[in-house]
Amino acid sequence: MDYNSIPCSDWKEQHVSSWLKTIGIKPEHIEKLEKEEVTGPVLLHLSKSYLKDLGFGGGQVQLLLCKRDELLAPDKSKTNKKKPCFDGEGREEAKNEAATSFFKNAEQNFSTGDISETSVSLPQSRYRKFNDSDEHFSYIRHTILPPETGIDNLITPCHEYKSLENACKLEPRKLKIKFASEVIRFACACMNMRANGTIHFGVMDKTKTYKHGEIIGIPVEDKEVFEDALDYIENCFPTQHTDARQCIKPPKFIPVIGKDGQTQKWIVEVDVVPMVNVVRDKVYGARIPKFNEKTNKVEYEQKAYYQRVGPNTPRVTDDELVSFIQALKDLDLKREWEENNQNQIQAPIKEDLGRKLLVLLTHGKKYMDNTLRYIIVSNRFDQENLQNIKFLAHMNIFCVFDYDPDSKTSGLCHNYQEHHAVNLHFLQDYDHRENTADFVKKLQLYDRTSWIFCNGRSDYIGGESPCDEKTWIKNKKKLLKRAISVICNEILPKRSFVVLFILTADIEQPLVDTFHEFYAEMSGHEDIVVISESRENYKKWSSLAQVSCSMDVLEQISIVGMRMSHVDATIQSIQLTSLQATRRLPVSNNGVCFLKPVDEDSMISLEVVRVDQCDETNLNVMEQEQIQKIEQYFYQGGKIDWMNLWLADRNQCGEVIKRDAYAEINKMLEDLERADSLKRSIENINIYHQPGSGGSTVARQILWNWRKKMRCAVVKLTYQASTVCKHAVQLWNYEEVDKNACLPVLLLLEDCNADYQDDLRRELSNAVTTMKISPSKLCFIFLCCKRSLDPERMCKTLPLCTVGVTHKLSTEEKKLFSKKAESLKFEPEFILTFVLMSKEFEQSYVTDFVKNLLKEINHSSLQTQLIKFVALLNSHIEDSYLSVSHCEAFLGLGIHMDKCLGWVDEIRYQTFENFLSEQARFFFIQLKSSETHISSVRIIHHLIAKEILEQLSSYQSQSEIAMSLLEDKVLFDHRFGRDDFRKFVRDLFIKRTKKSKGDTKNSWFSPLIEHICETEDLEKAIGLLNVACTRFEDAFVAQQLARLLYENKRFVEAEIWAKRAKSRPPQHTYILDTLGQVYKKWFYDKYEDIRTKDSVEPNDVTDIIDTALKGINAFRESEKCPQTVSVNNSYFGEVDIGCRLLDLLSLVDIFSTKGGKKLLMDYLLTNYIPEEVQKPWQMFHGLLKGLKNSIRKALECICEDLARFQNYSSEEEEELVEGEPDKVNNPRKWLLRKSSVYAKFFSIDNEDDEAVDTKTVSLFRRQMKIFQLGGGNVTTILYLLSDNKRQKAGAKLEGIISLFPADLKKDLDQTELINFIFCQIALSCALPGSGKLLSIDKLQDLCRCFYSERRTPLPETAYFLLSLLFWPEDSMGKGLSSARSDICTKAIKQLHRYSEVKSSGSGKGRIFTHFLLGKARGLNKIVHKTTIEEFCKGTLSERRLKWQGGEVWTNPDVVRLLKRVTGYTENGNLFVQVSGQGNMRVIPLFSASLPHSNENVTFYLGFSLHGVVAFDIKVAE
Repeated sequence: MDYNSIPCSDWKEQHVSSWLKTIGIKPEHIEKLEKEEVTGPVLLHLSKSYLKDLGFGGGQVQLLLCKRDELLAPDKSKTNKKKPCFDGEGREEAKNEAATSFFKNAEQNFSTGDISETSVSLPQSRYRKFNDSDEHFSYIRHTILPPETGIDNLITPCHEYKSLENACKLEPRKLKIKFASEVIRFACACMNMRANGTIHFGVMDKTKTYKHGEIIGIPVEDKEVFEDALDYIENCFPTQHTDARQCIKPPKFIPVIGKDGQTQKWIVEVDVVPMVNVVRDKVYGARIPKFNEKTNKVEYEQKAYYQRVGPNTPRVTDDELVSFIQALKDLDLKREWEENNQNQIQAPIKEDLGRKLLVLLTHGKKYMDNTLRYIIVSNRFDQENLQNIKFLAHMNIFCVFDYDPDSKTSGLCHNYQEHHAVNLHFLQDYDHRENTADFVKKLQLYDRTSWIFCNGRSDYIGGESPCDEKTWIKNKKKLLKRAISVICNEILPKRSFVVLFILTADIEQPLVDTFHEFYAEMSGHEDIVVISESRENYKKWSSLAQVSCSMDVLEQISIVGMRMSHVDATIQSIQLTSLQATRRLPVSNNGVCFLKPVDEDSMISLEVVRVDQCDETNLNVMEQEQIQKIEQYFYQGGKIDWMNLWLADRNQCGEVIKRDAYAEINKMLEDLERADSLKRSIENINIYHQPGSGGSTVARQILWNWRKKMRCAVVKLTYQASTVCKHAVQLWNYEEVDKNACLPVLLLLEDCNADYQDDLRRELSNAVTTMKISPSKLCFIFLCCKRSLDPERMCKTLPLCTVGVTHKLSTEEKKLFSKKAESLKFEPEFILTFVLMSKEFEQSYVTDFVKNLLKEINHSSLQTQLIKFVALLNSHIEDSYLSVSHCEAFLGLGIHMDKCLGWVDEIRYQTFENFLSEQARFFFIQLKSSETHISSVRIIHHLIAKEILEQLSSYQSQSEIAMSLLEDKVLFDHRFGRDDFRKFVRDLFIKRTKKSKGDTKNSWFSPLIEHICETEDLEKAIGLLNVACTRFEDAFVAQQLARLLYENKRFVEAEIWAKRAKSRPPQHTYILDTLGQVYKKWFYDKYEDIRTKDSVEPNDVTDIIDTALKGINAFRESEKCPQTVSVNNSYFGEVDIGCRLLDLLSLVDIFSTKGGKKLLMDYLLTNYIPEEVQKPWQMFHGLLKGLKNSIRKALECICEDLARFQNYSSEEEEELVEGEPDKVNNPRKWLLRKSSVYAKFFSIDNEDDEAVDTKTVSLFRRQMKIFQLGGGNVTTILYLLSDNKRQKAGAKLEGIISLFPADLKKDLDQTELINFIFCQIALSCALPGSGKLLSIDKLQDLCRCFYSERRTPLPETAYFLLSLLFWPEDSMGKGLSSARSDICTKAIKQLHRYSEVKSSGSGKGRIFTHFLLGKARGLNKIVHKTTIEEFCKGTLSERRLKWQGGEVWTNPDVVRLLKRVTGYTENGNLFVQVSGQGNMRVIPLFSASLPHSNENVTFYLGFSLHGVVAFDIKVAE
């Protein structure tokens, strides 16, 4: 019959039958539904339980309900086809249209394996088992029982509902009579019909306010009222009361649980069981009791006979009575037959619990690996069960919610800790308010199992004691809710984990609350599994848990009655990791030692590569398909896994090609193994590789093939260097007897910045020195693998220990790739990265490859827009990606995916992949984080990403793609991976390229912004950054916009954005500095315009001066920012503006005449104000007159910073710094030049300066002249020594010294005297035989004023001088002049005080050491650092490595020149003894660290503004 043209709501039984045939329902089931008069309206409301009652199997139920739900879906075919747009309603329509059509197809291919809930407004409930006393059974308020039923067969009970809604409010006597009357009538009918039956009180039997069958419950204050009601049986059945007593069972009281889990009402049920041996050949009449209000007595109706007709209980009329009695004989026979066959009918179906367990735990896979994480929820385990949970040791457990307070001492936690290290937490530890990434890192959630004690710990002395249920609900339930919410909504994506409830003890409410919370946060029961060996436990559990979901669903996710030993064996049988996992490390005697899993877990910052890595893998469980996937993933562009190499070793998959770089590195390691070639305990091997060239594969192949000769590990860079050091040392000496014989540890550092590498080297050097290891003993090798766009250039910095890996293949490599391509069984599109590598990423091949794929692309589709977004990120941001859940959200798949309960994770990705266009499938590669196992996608190679953007630029420019990305609310609001996504997008606008990081150039803006400015339009770049500022509300993004504007001379807008950046967090010196830079550039621009004029009046420069002074004020505000770096950039800006402003003033007409300079000096240095500028500059006079001092003060601040710290900036600072190359790379040279400009300006004399006699030079002119030549501060004086031509440096210093007056004590102020003495010391280093040199005694005498005058504090440079000049020439402590030692000691202690104030937050590694102590006497004992550096040959990087590794101290020239000082260590500090009276603290630097014990030591001594420092500390023989 044609049903297609008729609405479903109008179908008759025949239409339904025709439709059922087309969808494949079995004929016998179609007949049943036709017999039950199932029409269209009935079909729309069919429930699962109703179909099961009709005898439908689970598969038929699933099919029918799914297809019925499709009938309810709106018809998409009639919707207008519109070109999708990517915002607002159009985008949503595009999503829904695409997703709906896709999922209709997907549903035909995938079975959900789960039974859908029916589309009714209230959830269904099930009946209590008939005539069974289940004390744990309960009903849920506002669920619905099936409709009241008539008699189907005589054993299956019929049901009748009575609400007692009004009767329950009556007094007990009346309530008892009402209850008895309903029970007697119903029981009489059941006995007559020979049918089992149950009458339910508290269930709605009418449909006014409530639905029919809705469970409401009634208050039961006294159960005896209902129990005593059956005492009316004797009066109701005067002659048959014995039979009635046998058939009518005592009332059962079933609790009704509200959604809050509280029981306040009850359902009262009475079962009637008319056994044939009781009722045979009898007809039953009953006198129904009723209450007479007038007489206030119980009366009985006339005896009547009752029967069941459908769901009703009418009387048998007199006309029907004879035939009714005659029919009883047949009913008796039927009842007897059904009773006899009851056991056969009710024989339970044997459930395949083993298969069910595996499907639930693995999402349907045939093995268990690490792709899923597990959350365990448990209570107390007995000792027998603890022996049967070995499977947990090899599960990827994320966290455990443990309700056993004794678990740590004798329970599950204690047992698990024998296999793995765990972090012990309480619920409140998850009540965090910080950034999610920081929270995860703080609790180490992806590195160790988090063991959450939900009800205290009995062994914990910190106050977390166990509590009872009521107290727990009051104090801890909200913390449980928060913890589960954080895990499910912020940390683990949906379908990436399974929650496993193991019920081994009595069920308590908190355990059930945990189920409710997970059920709510996970939006259903998918990915929840329950294991309960005890059926009694499960009954109680399910009765309480059904508040959240139906009993049917609970049964689907529960494994009940399976012994724990069977569970243990079953799960172990499919685990990829076998139970007998052995872990071995190589040892120095060529043997191996066992590595305990707990010890390996404790080295949390390292991924240890063991001798038997992956040997625990069960190949019998792993299928060939899985092996192929592992290999395909690698050749498609994924990171190589140890499993790849392990399988290749066992010929389970093809061998991995070794590039030529492998042999080079192998040779370097073999050379390092030879003891005679060693010079330091920590060595470096560097790999610089072009992205996609296989550099990281080479590094891991090296670790794999050296794991039996050395101890190998990959460093997790998220951990601090000190933590990595601790674990690396633990790995190095693990199970070794002789520390001087330990095997080296090969540490792989991937894409690690130089700061981190230096910190780790320093920490390990300290550790090696502390353990008294021989300096020539090789302990650690850093294998540093870094991406670089120019590997060959990077190799030049350290050519002896650096290897470059490029896309270019050697002849031998080409042969290997060609041979490999023939052996691979995959289609080329599935191993694109390998194909591209084979072609050496030739641009023409890449262009053609992308062009072919983009031929048929739909430019308006969401999939294409997704390709563009990922390509944009991958083109400009290294290591960027987009999580699969972000992709699903963007494409609108998330909601549809949620309907597909129980899908395998792989099927989920397959579904996502199938939804993509053909082009997207080829371009994308799926990544999976080794830590979080969160899936993400990226373009297979960044060159492909760039080419995609290039070829699509005619349809959508990069600025338009970036704008669409910024404005996509769905992507930005999506919670999983939100921090990473926001960081990647933010980096598009602020991250610059740096040559020091291997980029081809240093960029002034981010590559995206520079690209838009160069190829598109400046306005687009500005508009894009404007939207980015709104999206991120971030100071650094606003700063970039301000910079872009001022670089393009749009100063008004730049000022606005710089001020906005300043008002936003974080308050950083570079942010504040940007406002100064705006004014500086604005001032420079105005200055260039004015200087071309022939005549400049004071009024002409008023606005320019105002801009310059605003800039100076902005820089000064930045200088006060507490978050300063080693050298504050703003001081440089203040000097730049100040010097240029002085030039501007000299251009004004009144100051540009012959006598104008003197006039300008008078204006700037005295109270004199020329009339011409009096009014125009009235706002500026005070500030202009302060210029000389403010510039000098800024120069002094720069000088002080440069004197204290090394010229060194971190990578973060490099990213933010703005300035000229000299200012950034050689600030001392810049300082010398600016000091000269400043001094020259204030030098008034225009005559030949060479002829001027020092006696006639005024104090001010002399100071300026000295300043001009570089003698004005310590930094510039000592910088003169950096000139490679010592003769030239000496001549400069002699020239400066000649300018000082003859009477030094009388005519020099304190600062000049300090500078003079430093010139003398510098001259002694440059020209030791100069006639201008004074003896050390004379210099010491000149210093007398520094230690005799104590009224005012001295500058720290004075104390630095005292420490240099008064350091004893013989070893301290041999009774030398105590006065001289006292001066030196006090000076160094004063330097320590200065250092504590000024160096907070600066690491020791940044201390700038100016001089070292030599063996010579007099001034020659002071050796400048440049002298030592002359002995260190090689590139800048090699020289730096020699200093850090301590190799410099083994140089024969250095050993001959420098003097070793004797000292001692005490309580972790280093001291030298002073004249037997006291001690002096020395700061250890570089590898010079201290033994933990108290030892006599020797070291080389250095002098710095922080105090004296020690190099190359060695324990005295």
